[in-house]
Amino acid sequence: MQQTNDLLSTTQNRLATGKKVNSANDNPTVFFAASALSNRAADLNDVFDRVVAASKVLKSTNDSLSALTGLVNSAQSTARNALASTATTARTTGSVAGLTGASSFAVVAARTITVNDGTTTATITSAGTVTTQQIIDGINNTANLRVKASLTADGKLQLEATTANAITIGGTITAPELSQFGLTAGVTAAGTLNSVRSGFAAQFDSIRSQIDQLSADATFDGTNLLNGGSLRINFNEKSTSSLSVVGVTNTSAGLGIAASAGTFQTDRDINNALTNLTNSLSTLRAQSSVFASNLDIVTTRQDFTKSLIGLLNAASDSMTAADTNEEGANLLALQTRQSLSSTALSMAAQADQTVLRMFR
Repeated sequence: MQQTNDLLSTTQNRLATGKKVNSANDNPTVFFAASALSNRAADLNDVFDRVVAASKVLKSTNDSLSALTGLVNSAQSTARNALASTATTARTTGSVAGLTGASSFAVVAARTITVNDGTTTATITSAGTVTTQQIIDGINNTANLRVKASLTADGKLQLEATTANAITIGGTITAPELSQFGLTAGVTAAGTLNSVRSGFAAQFDSIRSQIDQLSADATFDGTNLLNGGSLRINFNEKSTSSLSVVGVTNTSAGLGIAASAGTFQTDRDINNALTNLTNSLSTLRAQSSVFASNLDIVTTRQDFTKSLIGLLNAASDSMTAADTNEEGANLLALQTRQSLSSTALSMAAQADQTVLRMFR
């Protein structure tokens, strides 16, 4: 009966736990092999949680990049609207088309071309020839000069006042020499500031400020991949398989988006802003592609790790799991044996009492 009771206890424990091997005493080899599988599954479960967190960081980063792209598109639309508003400051456009920065013409050495805004003068001195780029740089690089030079889309030299000032072209250069650039000496009357363009410039700068704020706010779980942060993701419990994600700095300065120049009074300043915005959009698209690729890798490893954890747990369970049908049948048989043993013991006790009565 003691053996039956022990077997009953073992069977009931197997049915309660669902395992036929619950400790090293049951089967040391199977117990430790199953424990190794379960332990690795537990370690990978910790890795899985960190991979899930990393995937959320990357998802948040991609969402932030989409928002940044939207802001840059908005800034681009603002600059285009400013360009569509006719400039009202003084402007002179050359009559010769097809010029490039490298276009060079003979000008007697030491002769000068001057451009004056009423206060400040830019002077370009010939060394025997003068290029279009020399004129553009000489004007644009003169400090405090309220005139900007550029080439139009059809290659004409254009001078624009940045404020309500006149533009005076002069110097010792001769008229025929100056006409090679499509320019004539003289004064272009002062214009007025365009308040519409000024308004668009203020709106542009406001959007630029929002780009900086969004970049700073793109933090998830303590990591900001758009403001100089980085991320290392381990894919196994030994940290021998990993992915390093290098962050970027997507502030307006990092994207190369400068503040509006001259309140957008000149086409040159607006076109420069549009060029910067086009370049920044290309940068954002390239970054989005990289981060999306990293997210695909992390998601794939996340699914793989989840599947591996399931396989490890299933293998461990299969080694230690009890057959409930078999154990149920054993329990019924043992209960029957226990009942028969009790009956037999009772009958034996009654027989002993009968024998004792014979001696009375």
